[in-house]
Amino acid sequence: MKITNIRVTHVNVPLDAPFWWTAGLYGGASKSIVEVETDEGAVGLGEAPWWHFGEVIKAEIAPALIGADPLDLADCEARCVPPWQITANTGENASSVAFGAVELALWDIRGKVFGMPLYKLLGGAVRKDIPFSEYFSFRPWHNGAGGEMTPEAIVDYCLRMREEHGSTIFEGKLIMGDPALEIRTVRMLREALGPDAQIRLDSNMQWSLTTARRVLREIEPYNIRNYEDPVATFEEMAALRQHSTIPFSTHVPDLRRAVALGAPDYFVCNFAALGGLSKTLKFIAACEAMGKGFWCYSNDLGIMTAAYLHVVAATPWITEASQSLFRWQVGDVIRDGPFRQTGNTVRVPEGDGLGVELDPEAMKRWSAHFAENGPMGHFNDPNNPGRYRRLPLN
Repeated sequence: MKITNIRVTHVNVPLDAPFWWTAGLYGGASKSIVEVETDEGAVGLGEAPWWHFGEVIKAEIAPALIGADPLDLADCEARCVPPWQITANTGENASSVAFGAVELALWDIRGKVFGMPLYKLLGGAVRKDIPFSEYFSFRPWHNGAGGEMTPEAIVDYCLRMREEHGSTIFEGKLIMGDPALEIRTVRMLREALGPDAQIRLDSNMQWSLTTARRVLREIEPYNIRNYEDPVATFEEMAALRQHSTIPFSTHVPDLRRAVALGAPDYFVCNFAALGGLSKTLKFIAACEAMGKGFWCYSNDLGIMTAAYLHVVAATPWITEASQSLFRWQVGDVIRDGPFRQTGNTVRVPEGDGLGVELDPEAMKRWSAHFAENGPMGHFNDPNNPGRYRRLPLN
């Protein structure tokens, strides 16, 4: 079997309403969808975490892989990715992320060739109902959606998710640069949701160490399951650990520093950003050996989410719910997408490979959105147009 073509399509998939995060208003995702075609008719699907990695695939990865055996992952990687020790030193790691998106498609091909879902290729399922969190944030009104701009509105939203979907796991960003507002919202959430619901927070590094000490001291009595990136560095998280027992997580996959410093406790990562599924499996195994937890990223489309489902299904070490923005996504590129949880979980697909297929009409719609509007910006601060925010906010 040989790779005959690699097709890259840029798409925009907006959220029903933008949400506030540290860098401004986040309105949706601009992704690159990858289709790897073979001379035997098998087509694998991949997804790049942001559209500009698709340009790297078109310019560098695709030409190198034409004629390669899609089942020989080592050979494919050797054609595309320089040694990581060098690229980490020179800042030229875009090829690693770009290849990670393509490598996902190679795993999809492998599952289709062997006629089994990805989780079976990974050793079999230890669970098939995969937990995901609901998400909350301060969101302005937009075309009839959003409007959660007060603590009361966020509480009402979470209660509605519990009533309508059986949700008891909630994660959110309370990012307005106001410590008192976050403390008040957390208190109200715990009082409304009761003692058994999980509440996790994500600050996107908005707090200084001094402010983070105050915030975590005040919210610790409300049984916070996890706080993601409360401050900007691992060193600051280690200092913060002296004042708080709340676990910390991060998107920065630096396991050695986390072990050396004792914080953070969990990693939350996109598989392509780690260099592909093979490297992700090695990273998770290293986390297990070092006593660090792992769960999966959010704001991905259905192809990457399917990969999350299969890996979590096959990995006993991943026990915490992964992040999701499923409820806010207005569409997807896969048939019957986006995934949406019921009772906190999504069922792992049973089809061959990733178990998902592209929806041609959806691809046409969302690629046209990209072509007409360009990529969706997520660093937009309407209070200070044309300027990037600087951290910390407080």
